[in-house]
Amino acid sequence: MGDRNERGPSTRRRRTTISGEATGASARQANGGKASGPGGQGEQDAPGSARRHKGSNDVKDRLSCHRLQESLLSSESGYSNYRGILNWCVVMLVLSNARLFLENLIKYGILVDPIQVVSLFLKDPYSWPAPCLIIASNVFIMAALYTERRLAVGTISEGAGTFLHFVNLSAVLCFPPATVLTLSSMTPVGGVFALGVYTILFLKLFSYKDVNKWCREIRQATARKLSRSNSCPSVHRANGSAVHSNVTYPGNLTHRDIYYFIFAPTLCYELNFPRSTRIRKRFLLRRLIEMLFLMQLQVGLIQQWMVPTVQNSMKPFQDMDLSRMVERLLKLAVPNHMIWLLFFYWFFHSSMNFVAELMQFGDREFYRDWWNSETVPYFWANWNIPVHKWCLRHFYKPMLRKGVNKLAAQIAVFLVSAFFHEYLVSIPLKMFRLWAFMGMMAQIPLALFVGRFLRGNYGNAAVWISLIIGQPIAVLMYVHDYYVLHYGGVSEGGAV
Repeated sequence: MGDRNERGPSTRRRRTTISGEATGASARQANGGKASGPGGQGEQDAPGSARRHKGSNDVKDRLSCHRLQESLLSSESGYSNYRGILNWCVVMLVLSNARLFLENLIKYGILVDPIQVVSLFLKDPYSWPAPCLIIASNVFIMAALYTERRLAVGTISEGAGTFLHFVNLSAVLCFPPATVLTLSSMTPVGGVFALGVYTILFLKLFSYKDVNKWCREIRQATARKLSRSNSCPSVHRANGSAVHSNVTYPGNLTHRDIYYFIFAPTLCYELNFPRSTRIRKRFLLRRLIEMLFLMQLQVGLIQQWMVPTVQNSMKPFQDMDLSRMVERLLKLAVPNHMIWLLFFYWFFHSSMNFVAELMQFGDREFYRDWWNSETVPYFWANWNIPVHKWCLRHFYKPMLRKGVNKLAAQIAVFLVSAFFHEYLVSIPLKMFRLWAFMGMMAQIPLALFVGRFLRGNYGNAAVWISLIIGQPIAVLMYVHDYYVLHYGGVSEGGAV
C-alpha cells in the first residue's frame, strides 16, 4: 500500500499533464463536482473518466463534422503547395511535345544533317570570311590600348584621345557591316556570328575608354603622380599558387589586362575583377558537357522541327490567309520558344560559367529570376545582366547625371537596344525591314500597359505571352521577306 500511495500522486500528475483539463473535468463530472484527494476515490475513477470523455468526443464527432474553412484553391486559404500540379504540367508538356515530335518524324523523316551545319557558316571550304573578320578585331583592341597609354603619359590631350576613341569605336561598328555586305562568300549565319563578336567588342571598348577616363579624373583630382615602375601589374607567388595583387592606374594598361577583359564574361571593365581561388575541374567538365549537348540539341530542333514549320508558313503569308497565318504562328511558337529557352541556358549558364571558371572570374551573376517578371522592365533588367549593367553604368546613369529625366533615358536605352537588334539581323540577311527594331520599340507601350493594368500573375502571364508570340512573328516576317527577296517568290510548302 505504501508503494501504491507513493506512486499515486506522480501518476495523477502525469495524467493531468497528458490529458489536461479533460481529465479534471471528467473527474468532477464523475464525483458530482467534488474534488478528490490523493489516493482517494477520484484517483481510482480517473481511467473510467477518461473513457467516458473519449466516448463523449466520439459522440460529438459523429454529430458534427464541419468547421469554418476555405477551399484549398481559394486565395483566402493560404495554401501554396502546388508541386503536384507543377509535375502534372511538366508531364503534359513532355507528352504533348512527344506527340508533335513523333508526328514530325512520320511526315518528314530524319532531317538532322551535321554537314549542313558547316555549310551555314562556310560557302567555300577554302574561304573563311567570318573567322578572318574576327581575327582582324585585334587591330581595334590594340588601337584602344595604345590610345590609353598615350593619354596616361600625357602625350596627347583628352580631346585628341576622345576623337581617336570615337574613330576607333565607329570603325568597330562600320567595318564589319561593310565587309559582310561586300563579300558574297559571307553566309547569313557567319555574318550574325561575326557581327555579334564585334558588337560585344564595341561595348567592351566603350567601357574600357570610360573607366580609364574616370581613373585619370580621379588621379587629377587627388594630384597623385604614379612612378613609371607601376606601369606593369605584378603577380606574386606564395606557397606555389599565384596571388593576384591589386592594380592601380596606369598599371592596368597592358596587353595581359586588356585581353583578360576581352575574353572575360562581362561587358563592364574594372581594374581589379573579383577572382575565384581555383579552377573547379568537375564544375568545368559539367559545363562543357552541357555546352556540347545543348548545342547539338538546338541544331537538331532547328533542322527537324523549326525549318519545316517556317517553310510551310510561307504560302499562307503569300495568300494573306489570316486564319492559316495565325495557325502557323502558333505552331511555330512552340519550337521557337523551346529553342530560345535552350539557348538561354546554353549561353548564359553553361557557356558563360565555363569561361568564367576557366578564367577564374568571380562574378557569376549573368541572369536573375526573369521568369518571375510581372512587368516588362523587370524582364529586360534581369534576363541579361551583363548588358543591363553596361546600360546602367555607361548610358542610363550618365544621362541622368546630365539632367535627362528617367522616362527619356529609359526610351533612349530601348532605342539603343533596338538598333543593335536590327544591326545583328538586317545586315547578315542583307535586307533592311526594321522588324526587330519595331519589335523592341513595341516593348515601350507594352511595358506601360502591363504596368498600369496588370498585376501579379496577370502581369507575369503577359510577359510570357509577349515572349512566346512576339519572337515567332519577327521570325516569320524576316523569313518571308528573305524568300521573296532572294528567290523571287515563296515556296509552295504543303500543310503540316
